[in-house]
Amino acid sequence: MFDSKITRRGFAVTATTGAAAIGLLGASVKSADAYQGNMERALSSLYQALGSLREATADKGGHRVRAMNLISEAIGETQAGIEFAAERGG
Repeated sequence: MFDSKITRRGFAVTATTGAAAIGLLGASVKSADAYQGNMERALSSLYQALGSLREATADKGGHRVRAMNLISEAIGETQAGIEFAAERGG
């Protein structure tokens, strides 16, 4: 059966990730013509991956931290792509 208990850490990560994604969705879409559905879905997936890595145990020989850094970089590049397209009308 599904365990409905959530840890404070899990809740904080989920809330932070969700709030960031919602804020980015609103900020990155300047007009209906500029909506980047695939990019927005990719951004959401990246935030989910980052949240999962943050919840993972730390002992991964530095690979977990490197993956988190690379995902953060990918988030920045995805946001830049969305903004680039929005400035040019989609």
